[in-house]
Amino acid sequence: MTEADLAELGVHRIAVPIPFVAAGGPVNVYVVEDLDGGLLLVDAGLGSAAAQEAVVAGFAALGRRFDEVRRVVLTHGHVDHYGGVAPLAELRAAAGAAGLARLQVFAHPVDHAKVAESGRRWSALAPHYAAHLARLGLPPEAVRAVVREGEHSFTMARRIAAVVPLGEGARLRTRALELEVLHMPGHTPGLLCLYDRAHRLLFSGDHLLERTSPNPLIELGPDGEDGWFRPLVAYAESLARTRALEVDLVLPGHGPPFSGHRAVIDGLLRFYARRQGRLLEVLAEGPRTAFELARALFPVSRPGELFLVMSETMGNLEVLERSGAVGRTEEDGVYRYRRAPG
Repeated sequence: MTEADLAELGVHRIAVPIPFVAAGGPVNVYVVEDLDGGLLLVDAGLGSAAAQEAVVAGFAALGRRFDEVRRVVLTHGHVDHYGGVAPLAELRAAAGAAGLARLQVFAHPVDHAKVAESGRRWSALAPHYAAHLARLGLPPEAVRAVVREGEHSFTMARRIAAVVPLGEGARLRTRALELEVLHMPGHTPGLLCLYDRAHRLLFSGDHLLERTSPNPLIELGPDGEDGWFRPLVAYAESLARTRALEVDLVLPGHGPPFSGHRAVIDGLLRFYARRQGRLLEVLAEGPRTAFELARALFPVSRPGELFLVMSETMGNLEVLERSGAVGRTEEDGVYRYRRAPG
């Protein structure tokens, strides 16, 4: 199936530039022709000026108006997927939608706090993450760098006043599709995919990307609890569910649509197995902090990627912990990981 075939089903893709190199390319905003002649968007892009220029140009190329947008489904609560909602609402009002029904924005309840105005801000969460990163062995200057990076990223997205919960099993009808909501935790706790069984289409968000590991991120609980969510453990379970689906075309959060989802999943699982094997090799030499293990896995990384590097390391360590291959102790406020005997 080509993007021309998708257009026959009322699905159009706008690629939106973002400044996050590790994301796997521009973020996609999918414009879907809705039941009433209006539009449903799957994700809204970033809130930057460059992103909004791309969205405006994309709508113009499609010959559509912003006041036709009725619904936005957010696949997950990251700034490059929800940051465009507030500018979209302003564009919609400027196009004459003030007299229409309020724009409906949907997200999974577990990611609600990430996108809603009522959710906790980074300023409240940062001390919890700083303390956790210190327990993982990061030196103070590295912790401060991660906190600053977080502060910067959240300037690219405004929170959303009203968010409608959308959970597993809900269905959204559009002009040509019936989209089933699938909760696929991993990349975030509340990531959702949209699946059309009849046409075997999967809007995957960042759950499944063709050439990039989605990098399930460190996620502390609402009050900073460690272990509240183990992203790579959850992600592996979600991948098993995705592998069982009959899918002809994946419409990802980044990059062009692709086929062969099972081969992509199998490649990801092999990739993680290699990461875990490398961790076991390093731990065979003796106990290490998570930061020391991250440096062994990623001796070279770009500035600003430390949180991603730590997330990748911790995700794989948690898989090994769950299997009993690795154990963790706390010494002087810092976690140290050891390979289990045998």
